[in-house]
Amino acid sequence: MDASLPIRPAAAVDDGIDRSLVIRNLRKEYRAGEPVLKDVSLKVEGRGMTAIIGPSGTGKSTLIRCINRLVDPTAGEILFMGQDLAKLSGRSLREARRRIGMVFQEYNLVERLSVIENVLCGRLGYVAVWRAWARRFDPKDVDRAFTLLDAVGLGSFATQRADQLSGGQRQRVGIARALMQDPDLVLADEPTSSLDPKTSVEIMELIARRAGERDIPVIVNIHNVGLAKRFADRIVGMSKGEIVFDGPPRALEDAHLMQIYGGEGWLE
Repeated sequence: MDASLPIRPAAAVDDGIDRSLVIRNLRKEYRAGEPVLKDVSLKVEGRGMTAIIGPSGTGKSTLIRCINRLVDPTAGEILFMGQDLAKLSGRSLREARRRIGMVFQEYNLVERLSVIENVLCGRLGYVAVWRAWARRFDPKDVDRAFTLLDAVGLGSFATQRADQLSGGQRQRVGIARALMQDPDLVLADEPTSSLDPKTSVEIMELIARRAGERDIPVIVNIHNVGLAKRFADRIVGMSKGEIVFDGPPRALEDAHLMQIYGGEGWLE
């Protein structure tokens, strides 16, 4: 297999569900009159990996976090599976978030819990609070958590505490936890930034393969242009809160990268 091509599973699931995401005129201001996102509009199809690249401070993480409402947008629409996520609150927002898996830059594991318990945290939106506190999960969920741990290569680490894992292992747990939600969309916010190059490739490969098996669309915010070009089906380049490139990896040229990042001294 050509390592430069994105991973495409032989038999992905086609369940007829429309998992496309439509963002219209999305704006975010942390300070009035100083937009971090400047009326961004974007449609993400219901399968494949979309990589968002751009310099620090350009709004990549804010865009990702507006989608699942970890950050509240100032204006605009975020249309997903028949709802405008930007308008949801309370129970409706909690239910919508169940369908959106999140892989964090800093893993966001519960350090004192075991690996299997961290994966089962992906079901917290589906179980009663008292069951979660008592750690009384459905046996089917427990079986699936073990299956996911095997799938990410951590089957033998199930009972180990999360704080005993390496960075790459922690991120694998984070991926398993996101998939444990049975999501219709996966968001990944700089999932490789704290990892060495070899582990970074393994993590991107894992996200692409596991999400691809169920045709779950992935939006990943990433600094590493090489990884974006290797694994993504589509690249969105942002600069100063705006989209300045949108196309397949093969169409991304040095001129676009200079527009995205500014200057040419950083180009190899």
